[in-house]
Amino acid sequence: MSNNDPASGLGYPNAAGGRLPVFVLNMHRNFTGVSATAAAVVRQQLRHYDVKLVGGPLPGCPDPVSWSRALMLSRTPPPGRPFHIWHVRRNPEMHAGIFARDVLRLPIRLVFTSAAQRRHSLIPRWLISRMDAIIATTDEAARYVGNVRAVVPHGVDVERFHPATSRTEVWAASGYPGTAGIATIGRIREEKGTDRFVTAMIAALPHLPGHTALVIGKAAPEHRGFLTRLHQQVAAAGLSERILFPGEIDAEAMPSLVRSLSLLVALPRYEGYGVTPLEAMASGVPFVASDAGWFEAFSDGGTAGLVVPDGAPQVAADRILDILGDTVRHQKMALAARTTAVDRFSVAIEAGAINKVYEDLWRQG
Repeated sequence: MSNNDPASGLGYPNAAGGRLPVFVLNMHRNFTGVSATAAAVVRQQLRHYDVKLVGGPLPGCPDPVSWSRALMLSRTPPPGRPFHIWHVRRNPEMHAGIFARDVLRLPIRLVFTSAAQRRHSLIPRWLISRMDAIIATTDEAARYVGNVRAVVPHGVDVERFHPATSRTEVWAASGYPGTAGIATIGRIREEKGTDRFVTAMIAALPHLPGHTALVIGKAAPEHRGFLTRLHQQVAAAGLSERILFPGEIDAEAMPSLVRSLSLLVALPRYEGYGVTPLEAMASGVPFVASDAGWFEAFSDGGTAGLVVPDGAPQVAADRILDILGDTVRHQKMALAARTTAVDRFSVAIEAGAINKVYEDLWRQG
């Protein structure tokens, strides 16, 4: 384990010398940003724990077990420890954990990760109040919850997301038209600023011959009208062949696509944290983002990405042109993005800090 791992020397093996089980709940049918961060952490934790994924599958993780199986496996404490750890990240998972601990009286403790940078609504507040330990992803998120054991920023898997040897060749292999790509990644809805991206691309693409813009993600049924209006806006601008809507991309294919991009754009109106710029940075791809989430910290003073106040589309378009119109600047930002991701936002650092919370809970009994 590296010297900068916060969990070094904690003594992960149990008294019998085997790896301790840790239960990670994933009870959401869609692959979201929460899913991506959970998967990245689990892949790291497998080096130290016998991780039991409960619910739906995650890429690169062990096959999940059912909730009923998790209950059975949690009936007695693990060897040398007073209880099991269940790590939850969503409301249904908190519900399930509280039922298992308080109704079924199983020997478990619940660890919850909170990323929201705003006051939770009534039911989530009650659920969160029932957690045994809370990990906040930022100091700002920590302001809205109690019982925070640690502030641990989300990290990115810098081995899975890495720069391309030849960005041009990877883009050509992607099958998308043009010679270079720009993308926004996430659910298609107003809160995520998909409309801001489309407006910025309509302004920027006439000055970027060869570039293709991708809106990656899907629209829920209640946002289909919003998506239709975006298609109409693109068609009216005569850019239907350059601003594409490929839908949701399989998680296994995402690293290759990200490293093929020249720029990642994220202009949400609200974001609890936001991992897509980190995935881009690890891939040697600079970003332009709104001043939501934790994007300002990612930017490292503008060396790895540029932050646009209020996500203003025209200002974003200008910043996009500033970066892509200067090859030397783009290359410097690409190198700085990768370095910042590796040195400050690696998922190995995140996983080590989370593991320390587990070990502290066990140690305190």
